[in-house]
Amino acid sequence: MAQSTAHAYDNAPRPLTTLTDEEALFQQSVREFAEQEIRPLAAEMDEQSKFKPQLLQQLFDLGLMGIGIPEEYGGQGGTFFNSILAVEELSRVDPSAGVIVDVQNTLVNNALLLWGNEAQKQKYCPRLASDTVGAYALSEAGSGSDAFGLATRAEDKGDHYLLNGQKLWITNGNEAGLFIVFANIDLSKGYRGITGFLVEKDFAGFTVGKKENKLGIRASSTCELIMEDCVVPKENVLGEVGKGYKIAIETLNEGRIGIGSQMVGLAQGALDCGVNYTKERQQFGKAIASFQGVQFQIAQIATELEAARLMVYNAARLKDAGQDYVKQAAMAKLFTSQVAEHVTSQVVELYGGYGYTKDYPAEKYYRDAKIGKIYEGTSNMQLQTIAKMILGEV
Repeated sequence: MAQSTAHAYDNAPRPLTTLTDEEALFQQSVREFAEQEIRPLAAEMDEQSKFKPQLLQQLFDLGLMGIGIPEEYGGQGGTFFNSILAVEELSRVDPSAGVIVDVQNTLVNNALLLWGNEAQKQKYCPRLASDTVGAYALSEAGSGSDAFGLATRAEDKGDHYLLNGQKLWITNGNEAGLFIVFANIDLSKGYRGITGFLVEKDFAGFTVGKKENKLGIRASSTCELIMEDCVVPKENVLGEVGKGYKIAIETLNEGRIGIGSQMVGLAQGALDCGVNYTKERQQFGKAIASFQGVQFQIAQIATELEAARLMVYNAARLKDAGQDYVKQAAMAKLFTSQVAEHVTSQVVELYGGYGYTKDYPAEKYYRDAKIGKIYEGTSNMQLQTIAKMILGEV
């Protein structure tokens, strides 16, 4: 697409329906990679519940794991919007690939760049851009939506901390070499005791536990983490002691835009497959795409999907422009998860009986879509955020 015209004021979001020439080329390159390298393996990875190591290395080689990391640290120096485009295009083929790149860029890399000190950036950013997968460890058995009710403890031992506790549902847990772990240094202080730590996989006392057997995005690992007197050097505290709650909130606000792009991508992938099938499937002597009922069904979900995409792009543009985007991020995640579930369900029906089998991709997209209403803040939590901001309570 042609680059949009200049704006009359600084830091204004670009019109949502346009991409710069550079963004369009980037989008196309990710799409080609996803089609050529990931699509042939997507069904197998889903069945085996494992992401192919060679594909993971290709994600690094293409710079997709360090999109927003500045060039001085070995990254691509791209925008947040670039990350969103990448997640969308990968998720169009396989949402598991999309969420691997999403967590790396919108959660782990962003948190380190925003809150890490120079020594931490020098040490970890080049690794995250080249060969080290990152994971974000906040959730626990007793603290899902109540994220700040976490029980993992951090005990000050002078030159290091000892972490004890268990984390659940950690995306990228099986592949990650670096974890951002949130623990409380003083339970009496409540959320004001929460602190972020940069924990390497080989730190003493740290173990990756059970890998979950999931409904969808099965090639993306979701694991428990176990810390038993896990030794973390003092220099690996991320940000200030006791300010982990702020890191968690602000990072998840960004991450919700990433999940929105995953939902848009997978819904687009499902719709593409469904449209192609309706052109091929013959009933009553002609393609079912020629029937008005099918046409209206496709038109309706395509319209919903376009609205969802614009909400994600809007939130990402606002974030890049340095403007307030929290409400828009919550709205985008809420709406895209609803749209993805509806679109994929309708596509299953377009396939008829075949849509309920693993011979066609519709059922996989349908399974993959469900997580959108759950992780990185449930739909109810997004509604709460939106309502509070509209009513002026935050």
